[in-house]
Amino acid sequence: MHPDFGNMPPSIRSPLPGTKSRELIETLAATECPSLTTRRARRAERTGVQHDPIVWANAKGINVLDVDGNVYVDWTAGFGVAVAGHAHPSVVDAIQEQSERAIHALGDVYPSDVKIELLARLAALAPHEDARVILGQSGADAIEAALKTAMLKTKRSGVLAFRGGYHGLSHGPLALCGYSAAFRDPFQAQLHDEVAFAPYPREGVDSLNDAIAQVRAAWSESGFDIGTVVVEPIQARGGIVIPPAGFLKALIELAHERGAVVIADEIYTGLARTGAAFESVRDGALPDILCIGKALGGGMPISACIASYDVMRAWGDPTGEAIHTATFFGHPIACAAALASLDIIDDENLRELAADKGERVKALLRKRLAHHASVREVRGRGMLIGVELDSGERTLRLIRAMLERGHLLLPAGAKAEVLSITPSIKISYARVDELVDALDECLTTS
Repeated sequence: MHPDFGNMPPSIRSPLPGTKSRELIETLAATECPSLTTRRARRAERTGVQHDPIVWANAKGINVLDVDGNVYVDWTAGFGVAVAGHAHPSVVDAIQEQSERAIHALGDVYPSDVKIELLARLAALAPHEDARVILGQSGADAIEAALKTAMLKTKRSGVLAFRGGYHGLSHGPLALCGYSAAFRDPFQAQLHDEVAFAPYPREGVDSLNDAIAQVRAAWSESGFDIGTVVVEPIQARGGIVIPPAGFLKALIELAHERGAVVIADEIYTGLARTGAAFESVRDGALPDILCIGKALGGGMPISACIASYDVMRAWGDPTGEAIHTATFFGHPIACAAALASLDIIDDENLRELAADKGERVKALLRKRLAHHASVREVRGRGMLIGVELDSGERTLRLIRAMLERGHLLLPAGAKAEVLSITPSIKISYARVDELVDALDECLTTS
């Protein structure tokens, strides 16, 4: 392993995928759900370039090493998880230490000390007075817990969500998926059917007044008794879409006028990514329930649903059964990793770094890519950045071309029209310069 692995530039030694990756891809195609292999084939047909995956062998800092010895810079941070880089030493140490004490506990029956410490830490971090927390394993778990909490609080089953929104694919969140009807359609008969979708407004395109008017219209036209509103403060998978200033505050005021509870999905944006602990509390807004994940675990699977005591007490005092629990909720190793991750975010000033670095990266992208007619817009907040192109096909071709140069990127937006840039907040400006150089070159030839 190269001594600089963790902050290296790309180093591609073989055509992609390499020999070992191809062998493993054959096993993958013979063993994984066939829809995933088929999806890659459809992308190849759509773009005219192959989309066989590389196979990860190691990840540290901003780098990924595949099984063929190729080194990549990860501009996805593992779906936004590794805000401080892959395998941060403090997270690794916390995992190792906890694994020597207690790998598993009895969840909500006899909890571990580290779970209780994490609950206290999250309650103190929350913007709510006297906050209470429900832990989960995934972002979808946090949304499930939030939906149940809102239902118990309002006693109303209707939900208002947003087009382009993505909240996970388990059955509760799936019903709210405005990202694409294709996710919902095969399972529609099993999903909650009292969900109304409003347009998600876009900064610089939609005015605040028009945005709220459209929410009112969707609410009125639904015919449901809506008790819950679910919203992302910035749509991430939906295309790095930022709403007009004041939108969340106005949305919360409207919901409260109508006796509804607002859930802010901060799975992607929360803790540091956008330069704030919670993106949804800008402009004086305060959602009733916050859901966080991704960055929370530093690479381990853990999430949290957070609300005030006044909201959480709607769960009451169940007589005989715990009505929301799971074997691995509050898993000790994941909790230890989460505590380490929260320390890193504070100690390394990642929120401030994300805010400052994000502005510089956006400015550089705008300057260097402005001459490409295919680039429609560069937008984002903090280190949640999107480059919108003129078509999804171009984005997917660009992603493959960039992969072959050692840069790992993902698309966003329902039509894959946005190139998503969400690296570790600690990534160096030298690596950013290399990314922009490669983008400029690939866009010229694509």
